[in-house]
Amino acid sequence: MNLPELQNNNIAGFLDKEDIVRETAEQIMKDFGMFGIEITFSGNTENAYHELHEQLINQISVSLERDYSRLMAALYQVDITEGEIAKAAIELPHYNQLEVLAHQVIFRDLKKVLFRRYYKA
Repeated sequence: MNLPELQNNNIAGFLDKEDIVRETAEQIMKDFGMFGIEITFSGNTENAYHELHEQLINQISVSLERDYSRLMAALYQVDITEGEIAKAAIELPHYNQLEVLAHQVIFRDLKKVLFRRYYKA
């Protein structure tokens, strides 16, 4: 197994396997759940990116208004850097700032899952 080359423009290619999708959704739920931010996953792997992306946009938006410090703690847990956000904003010009941030959460947690699998193998 080779180390995956995950980029913002090829994320869909990694979200086509049910087990990877489920592990990524579980990682997102775990990371945000630690801070009382509820993210759920229906189990529909074909629509997983859209489902998770929409929930993250909504939760990030609410948290920005109500509890900024808790949101920052959750994003710190996910391990997203400002540089990664800026790069994604350039690579995804059709996304607004909230959509970029939600995408980066999925991207980073997918990366965690893929790296974990790589190092187990």
